[in-house]
Amino acid sequence: MARWAQAVLLLLPNLLIAILILTVTYFVAKLVHRVVERLLTRVSPSITLNQLIATIIHVAVLLIGLFFTLEVLQLDKTVTSLLAGVGIIGLALGFAFQDIAANFISGILIAVQRPFTVGDVIQTETYFGTIERINLRTLDLRQVTGELVRVPNRKVFESSVINFTETTQRRVDVPCGVSYNANLEQVRAVVLECMHDFPGMLTQRPLEVMFTEFGESSINFTLRFWIPYRRQTDYVSAKSEAMMRIKRAFDHADISIPFPIRTLDISPELLDKLGRGLGRAPEQQQEQEQQQQ
Repeated sequence: MARWAQAVLLLLPNLLIAILILTVTYFVAKLVHRVVERLLTRVSPSITLNQLIATIIHVAVLLIGLFFTLEVLQLDKTVTSLLAGVGIIGLALGFAFQDIAANFISGILIAVQRPFTVGDVIQTETYFGTIERINLRTLDLRQVTGELVRVPNRKVFESSVINFTETTQRRVDVPCGVSYNANLEQVRAVVLECMHDFPGMLTQRPLEVMFTEFGESSINFTLRFWIPYRRQTDYVSAKSEAMMRIKRAFDHADISIPFPIRTLDISPELLDKLGRGLGRAPEQQQEQEQQQQ
């Protein structure tokens, strides 16, 4: 018992110093977290990335203080064991949560490179909509139909992404078709005339009517024009207005937009069978009526 008391007395100064180191480390880590976060806001606009870096530095300062505390308490072997344990646990967690780690790293790369920001209209391989939030693990995408989709950052980072907000202009393509007996020069002139005073159309960009193919029942063409683009409603409204103008102009110029036509070839033998079958039907009906009478 006396030996235990003597050991405690000998350890007491080191214990007090260890407590002091832990206390100072806690307040220093908290101060460093605030300072780093304030400095990063001047350099990086990504709040999520700034908080992540500040948190990592905060944890690093706490770990340094913890290791110094163990050194003061002469627990060198404990420090070595902790480092080895952290390494093994980190390796195991890396294999177990590799998808989460991949999304996390992809989120950091997206925050650093900034290929898109909140409010941009993008299209991935599966989804199309407006970005509402960029997290370190997922990207919140509001689709044009109203659904909120949380896309994993790894899929966004590894796949092709179209950013429609990157430029402030977008081309509108309106496909249409006319009958084969239509005068194509007249068709082109009528379409160009109906788009003469189109609201919001960029006049410095070309207005084009391109005939594309000989279809099954029509000669197809595409009207192409450019508009200022800020949101998806601009594109949809412009395309709808152009379609109404084309239909109105074609009705006025007596140009028809044909329906799909299907031609059926029937062999003479089948026609003969159908004719004989139709000829027998009235006779059979009369025989049945006579039997009933």
